[in-house]
Amino acid sequence: MTDPGLGERLAAVRAGIEDAARVAGRNPADLTTIVVTKFHPASLIRELAGFGVRDIGENRHQEAQAKASELADLDLTWHFVGQLQGKKARQVRAYAQVIHSIDRPSLVQALGSDESSVDCFVQVNLTDQEGRGGVDLPGLEPLVEEVVATAGLRLLGVMAVAPLDEEPRRAFARLRAASDRVRALAPDATSISAGMSHDYAAAIAEGATHLRIGTAITGNRPTPG
Repeated sequence: MTDPGLGERLAAVRAGIEDAARVAGRNPADLTTIVVTKFHPASLIRELAGFGVRDIGENRHQEAQAKASELADLDLTWHFVGQLQGKKARQVRAYAQVIHSIDRPSLVQALGSDESSVDCFVQVNLTDQEGRGGVDLPGLEPLVEEVVATAGLRLLGVMAVAPLDEEPRRAFARLRAASDRVRALAPDATSISAGMSHDYAAAIAEGATHLRIGTAITGNRPTPG
């Protein structure tokens, strides 16, 4: 079943991104929009591809693996944006071109490879809550050094989710500062993965290069099976 509103929602978000980029004095062409499609069927991703979408984000391994296999005929870039278990790292690496959630040394080791390379982001925890995904700010440099030294990983930059109880732009300003720290160690790691449906304009204002947008484009998620 096709979604009659999908094209309109996608166009509205694309226009919103262009407006936010203009306000920030940035070129919209420098931004990558990743459409997060968790719980949605592969048929919706095929529709998105018909509208020119090429970057797809998923955060559950089994679901992502199945969709990537079913849609192998499409020229898509798969982004794994969820928390990743070390024991699943090799399997995720087999279909995902970009992994956004590296947050601990054991995961770095699990993802390393002498045979192929995968793009990645180091996830930063912007809160003081230890249970949240992401490396805490004091541990950022050691983790980045480990990523840079590990074969098969190409560090693109930093990633974070803004805390819900804080004004997003303040949080993203801290991520931008973290990005500056990372570039001191890895000058090519200039990308920032930040911004979702409700806060992408604030992320763009603070230098985000990769936006992870779900419901604003896909509509409400179906109940997971």
